[in-house]
Amino acid sequence: MNGLLGLILKSLDDDKAEDIIAIELQGKTSIADHMVIANGRSSRQVLSMADHLLRRIKEAGLGTAQLEGKSQGDWVLIDAGDVIVHLFRPEVRNFYNLEKMWSVTLPSEQAAV
Repeated sequence: MNGLLGLILKSLDDDKAEDIIAIELQGKTSIADHMVIANGRSSRQVLSMADHLLRRIKEAGLGTAQLEGKSQGDWVLIDAGDVIVHLFRPEVRNFYNLEKMWSVTLPSEQAAV
């Protein structure tokens, strides 16, 4: 686990995020190496987790992450370079179901099995 991914997972755990999952994206896309998806119980918690995560990434000297979706707090996306983080309220996460989309086995992966 790289330093950035570890920091993100620890930050979310410290902030009491729920249903945290990390999906390896290497070989699936060039946008990032990992995607992390987690829930907050409310918009306020989602926004707080995002703020804390941005601060922790910067303080650790791991760059400046970009944030989208802060105006609502239903779904916040943080682009930290090698790791993309999606923070949701539970019902929004269920609606978009990103885990299913990114966890699909690609044809090249099936041939390797």
